[in-house]
Amino acid sequence: MQHPRLSRHIQARQPSAIRIASIKFAERSDGARAINLAIGNVSLPMHPSLARRMTGLGAPESPLRDGVVGYTATVGTDEARRAFLNVIESSGLSSEGLHCQITDGGSQAMELVIVALCGPAGSEEQPLLLIDAAYTNYNAFASRLGRATVSITRTLQENGKFTLPELSQIEEVIERSHPGALVVIPYDNPTGHFYDHETMVALARLCVKHNLWLISDEAYRELFYTGERTSSVWALTEDEVPGITGRRISIETASKVWNACGLRIGALVTDNGELHERCVAENTASLCSSTLGQHIFGALAHESHADLQRWYKEQRSYYQQMMESFGSEMKRLVPGIVVGSPDAAIYTVLDVRRIVPGNFDSLEFVLYCASEGALSMDGGRWTLLTAPMAGFYSTVAENPGRTQMRVAFVETPEQMQKAPALFAGLLESYLRASR
Repeated sequence: MQHPRLSRHIQARQPSAIRIASIKFAERSDGARAINLAIGNVSLPMHPSLARRMTGLGAPESPLRDGVVGYTATVGTDEARRAFLNVIESSGLSSEGLHCQITDGGSQAMELVIVALCGPAGSEEQPLLLIDAAYTNYNAFASRLGRATVSITRTLQENGKFTLPELSQIEEVIERSHPGALVVIPYDNPTGHFYDHETMVALARLCVKHNLWLISDEAYRELFYTGERTSSVWALTEDEVPGITGRRISIETASKVWNACGLRIGALVTDNGELHERCVAENTASLCSSTLGQHIFGALAHESHADLQRWYKEQRSYYQQMMESFGSEMKRLVPGIVVGSPDAAIYTVLDVRRIVPGNFDSLEFVLYCASEGALSMDGGRWTLLTAPMAGFYSTVAENPGRTQMRVAFVETPEQMQKAPALFAGLLESYLRASR
C-alpha cells in the first residue's frame, strides 16, 4: 500500500554539518570511542548561581517548591529578562531602551527574526544577508521558513586569520540583492574570527545607509582572546553610527558563556519597540519558554557585574590556553596545515588545502572518521569527530569548506590533548586508503 507523501522540503532535509558526524558515529558497533569536537556542546559546569538554582528547585524559597510548573508569560519572566539585561550591562554596555523577549535558546530567536525581517515565504524579497562561513542554522531556518538568503564570503589566510571582503564588495551585494537584514557574529561561530569594534561600526554604517536591520548573534560575547575592548551591537553609538538606534537586535543565550547548552533558554533583545511587540505576538503560538529554564537562568539577575567579570576572565583563561596548545601541536604534527587563529568563541578551523589532493572532500573524511577510522591510544581505539565546513558556505562551485573542518573546544583539556595526534593519524590513514 502506498503511503501518504512527504513534503518536498522534508524529503530533501539532511542532518546539519554540525550533527552529521555524531549521527554516523552512533551507528558504529565496533567499540571505538570518540572525542567529539563536532558540536559546541560545552562540558564545563554552569555558573554557580545557576547550579544552585537547579539543585534547589524544592527549596522553601523556590517558586517551584510545590511541584507546580505553570506557563509563564510569552515574553518571559521578569527575572529571566532582567538576567539577560544584567549580563549585557556587565560588559559595560547600557541596557537603556532595550526590550527583551525570552526564547527557546538562541535558535528560536533566530527563527523569529527571519520571520520578522525577511520577505514573504517563497519569495526572493528581502533575503537574509550572511557572512560565510556562516553558522549553518541560519540557512536551515531560512529554508524551513521559505525565506531566501544571500551571502558574502570571508577568506582564511595562510596565517589563520579570516578577512572580510572589501566594504565596496559587500555594498555591491546589498545593492544587488536588497536584503532585509545583515547577520554578524562578533565572536564568530564557526571560524573563531573576532569582529572588533571598528568592524562593527563599518558594517553598521552600511546597514543605516541601505536601511537594513543589524542582527548581532552574541552567544559568545566576552569569549575573546585579543586583549581588545568588548565588541557588541550595544557598544555602537549614535555619534559613531547616526541612525543606528531602532534597527539593532542581539541574539542572546544561556548556552555558551554560561555553560548551559541543555537549558534551552535564550533571548531576542532589540531597541525597536514595535519589533519587540510583534515578535512576542508571533511567539504566543509557542506559548512560553521553559519555566524551569527561566527560573534557573534568572539567578544571573542578582549577580554583581564584578562577579560576572571574574567569570568571563576564568572562561577566557580556560579556553585560550587550550586553543593555543592545540594549535601549536597541530602545526607540529601536520606540517602545512592552516589552523584558524584563536581570536574568539570556542572554535577553530583546520584547512588541509596545502597537503591533500585536489579531490579531497572534508565531508567524506569526517564520515570516514565517524564510521570506520580509529587509532590505538591509551589502551583503546579512538576516533575524532569534527564538522565538515562545506555546509557553512552557500557557494557550491569551489567551496572553500571542501578542505576545512571546524573544531569545537568542548572536551576536557586531557581529551583535547589527544586530538592533534588523532587528527594527524586519521588523516594519514584516510589519504592512504583513498589512493
